Amino acid sequence: MAADGTTLAVQDVCSGYGGLQILRGVTLDLPPRSITAIIGANGAGKSTLLKTIFGIVPTTSGRLLFEGNDITTQSAQRRLRLGLGLVPQGRSNFPLMTVEENLEMGAYVRTDRAIRADIERIYEAYPMLDRKRGEPAGNLSGGEQQVLEIAMALMLSPRLALIDEPSLGLSPAMQKVVFDAISQLRDVGTAVLMVEQNAVQALGIADRGVVLELGRISAVGTGPEMLQNPEIRRAYLGLSDV
Repeated sequence: MAADGTTLAVQDVCSGYGGLQILRGVTLDLPPRSITAIIGANGAGKSTLLKTIFGIVPTTSGRLLFEGNDITTQSAQRRLRLGLGLVPQGRSNFPLMTVEENLEMGAYVRTDRAIRADIERIYEAYPMLDRKRGEPAGNLSGGEQQVLEIAMALMLSPRLALIDEPSLGLSPAMQKVVFDAISQLRDVGTAVLMVEQNAVQALGIADRGVVLELGRISAVGTGPEMLQNPEIRRAYLGLSDV
């Protein structure tokens, strides 16, 4: 952690694909043990922000500081080893492998002897995975697979988890399970940066909400402030004024 208590500092970052600039000077600080929800319209640059922080999309200008260290030019694998975890949009497990084998794959860059103990801790935290440890991941429901993917990221004990559209395609009941799992990440000390179309649910568990609009941050506030803001309610939450 940086001396000022910041897990990640995004400083005037621009990035994009080829000659197309998507992020246009994003500045954002993420404190530890917190959930920050990024909301905005499709095409605003939300997923690009996560990919830029993780190193999949290169930064064209600006800086990224993780726990005070400049990671702007570090590879994605190096960022993974430093303590950044990514749960991408859509299914990203190994469907023909068992739940337990998927958890083992989540620890593929580790060489220590505590992997078995960490898997058992995952089972304690997420009993639904314990009950299905021997089943192929592809047999799990969509929500269970999303929880498995969060658990796979946890196998590297990330201090920052980047989560892209975790509730996509899930029933309301499974959405609650997934958002509860994300809340648990904060409870164990992880900072979470989450992109989520279900803005009402996301802001309901978030410490802070950020609106991204055409590659720029247009509003920042606590989760409750965002939920009560009339303009945000109309534009992004599909709710009427309070």
